[in-house]
Amino acid sequence: MSLPDLDPSPDIRLVAVDMDGTLLDADGRVPDGLWPLLTVFAQRGILFAPASGRQYATLRREFGDHGDDMVFIAENGTFVVRHDEELSSDVIDPAVVADVVATVRGLRHDVGVVLCGKRSAYIERTDEAFRAEADRYYVQLRQVAGLDLVDDEILKVAVFDFGSAERDTAPALAGIAATHQVVVSGEHWVDVMNPGVNKGEALRRLQRLLGIAPAQTVVFGDYLNDLELMDAADHSFAMANAHPLVAARARHRAPSNAEHGVVRVLERLLG
Repeated sequence: MSLPDLDPSPDIRLVAVDMDGTLLDADGRVPDGLWPLLTVFAQRGILFAPASGRQYATLRREFGDHGDDMVFIAENGTFVVRHDEELSSDVIDPAVVADVVATVRGLRHDVGVVLCGKRSAYIERTDEAFRAEADRYYVQLRQVAGLDLVDDEILKVAVFDFGSAERDTAPALAGIAATHQVVVSGEHWVDVMNPGVNKGEALRRLQRLLGIAPAQTVVFGDYLNDLELMDAADHSFAMANAHPLVAARARHRAPSNAEHGVVRVLERLLG
C-alpha cells in the first residue's frame, strides 16, 4: 500500500500508537525502523505514547531505555504513566469486578479472565493454553487461588475467548454493558472498564495537561478499542488491516503493520 498525501511540514508534538496490529509487525515485534525515530522525537521534543490494552509493565519493558522519554497509555486508557509516575487512572468498583467474574464463570464457551490491577495482573485458570495467552500481554502476572482473593485496585477486566470475542463473549456481557464499557479489543479479547474511559479520552487528558492541540497530534490504530483514539487527533491513521469501523473513523489510511506502516508514515511526516 502506498503512503497517503500528507502535509509536508506539520507541527507535530505528540504521537500515540496502538501496539498489536498497528505498530508491532507480523511477528509481534517493534520494527527496527522505529528506534532511530525515537531518538529524533526526543531531539525535537515530540512525545511518543504507546496506547494499548497491554499493562504498563509490559509496555515499559518493550521500549527499554527509550521509555524514559515516553508516556504510556496503558490498559486501554485506564492507566497513564510517565517517568514511572501515575498521571491518571480509573479504578472499577470491586462489586462490579465480582459481577463480571461471576458472569464469565457461568459462560458455556471456553473463556478465561484476567484482572488488570495497578500492581499486577491476576489469573485463576491454571491450564497451559490460557496461561500462554495471558503471558503474551502481561509481564506482571500472578496466579491466584481465586480472583475474589485479589487485593489490588482493578483498572480493567480482560476476558480471553478461545473462539470469537465479538461473536460470543461480548453479547454474553450485555447486562454489564448497560452500566460499564464492554469493548472488543481484539479477535479473542473483550475488556470491561468504567464508562467514559478509553484511549481517546486518556489522550485528551494528556493533551490538556501538556498544552498540546489535536492539530499537533498523530494517532495510529487498527481495532475497536482505537475508535475514540481516532477522534482525538487531526492526523488520524487507520492501518490497512484495520477493522472497517476504525477505517471509517480515521482521516487517513496507513500501510499495514506487516508493511511497517507506522514507521513509514512517521518518516514521511518527519521529512
